[in-house]
Amino acid sequence: MPWKRSSKEEQRLELVRQMFAGKVQVSALCQDFRVSRQTAYKWKKRYSQFRFKGLSDRSRRPLKSPSRTAALWRRRIKQARARAETWGGRKLRVWLVERFGEREAPAETTINRWLLRWGLCRGPRRRRRRGPLFRLPALRDAQYCHEIWTVDFKGWYRTASGVRVEPLTVRDLFSRYGLRIALLRSQTIAETKREFGRIFAKFGLPKRIRCDNGAPFGARGPTGLTRLSMWWIKLGIEVEFITPGRPGENGSHEQFHRIYKNEVAAHPERTRRAQQLRSDRWLRKYNYLRPHEGIEMKRPAELFHPNRRGNLHVFKPWPYPSSWQRAWVRANGEISWHGVQRYVGEAFAREHIGLKPIRRAVWWAYFGPMLIGELREEETGSIKMARYRRR
Repeated sequence: MPWKRSSKEEQRLELVRQMFAGKVQVSALCQDFRVSRQTAYKWKKRYSQFRFKGLSDRSRRPLKSPSRTAALWRRRIKQARARAETWGGRKLRVWLVERFGEREAPAETTINRWLLRWGLCRGPRRRRRRGPLFRLPALRDAQYCHEIWTVDFKGWYRTASGVRVEPLTVRDLFSRYGLRIALLRSQTIAETKREFGRIFAKFGLPKRIRCDNGAPFGARGPTGLTRLSMWWIKLGIEVEFITPGRPGENGSHEQFHRIYKNEVAAHPERTRRAQQLRSDRWLRKYNYLRPHEGIEMKRPAELFHPNRRGNLHVFKPWPYPSSWQRAWVRANGEISWHGVQRYVGEAFAREHIGLKPIRRAVWWAYFGPMLIGELREEETGSIKMARYRRR
């Protein structure tokens, strides 16, 4: 028989009465009332002990909760947190144990759970998915002239009249030939780019430029590129960053700075123009007269020769395969992809990037031969930048 429109207690009472009457088998009653034999005997036992009150539902809460935080300790946690609003579970537990003893003191995780429940702290940060990781080859010495140029800014100093100058230094690693010492007014990308335009016009383009990770050459982003280093890549120059915190990987250039500081920067001229002329004269002596231990006491000019790679001011856009998608990067560093604005990076502003399909709903973004990062169709927001680590 199906349940009638009555309360659960009345239905259970009817089941128990028929069980006591004994006219119908218990298995048949259980089938009619759609309950198990265990449940039927449970209600019969409770009715025998507590009469009709025993047929009501009971709380499923356990009779004992050994791990439950007592109300007294919860109150103590709240009071301690009110005194130290920035403390977490670890510090609060140390304070509570020192004051009330370690017996029955809640664990650090328990305290953090109550703080989170009360809205007094933030939950654990969700770990962001990171972009693909690529291992870069180890740095090596140059094998021929104009293979690697080393560039850097020597620390700023002032002329005798108090004018601040920022020395930009450029050298050829193979021959140790100093290409330029330019006393700039600042380290901005625009001024540095103009100076490199003059250097490229005079000496051509190197195969690779080695620099540190600081501005204006590098940025804090995973790819470490700025608009200056992106311009180098557009000209067909490979950009090679030294490992952060290891200036010894560009030790030859650092030695060049020390010599320049001792012989020129330590006793500056009055004006920036006069100091620039003095730096130029010193660089000619360094290249043509001064023997260099790193090249077996030869002079840099003996190994230096004109560059076979001509000056390429205009570089054609990168040709991407036909199976890739092309995206235009706006001035704010965003692309419009599948109707959503995705941030790629201001270093790629006003350039086309290529999107290579990797697997379903996953694309890799390239600027020329360089991998920028990863895009997923189901996600929004910034691109997951590629990470480069040196072996």
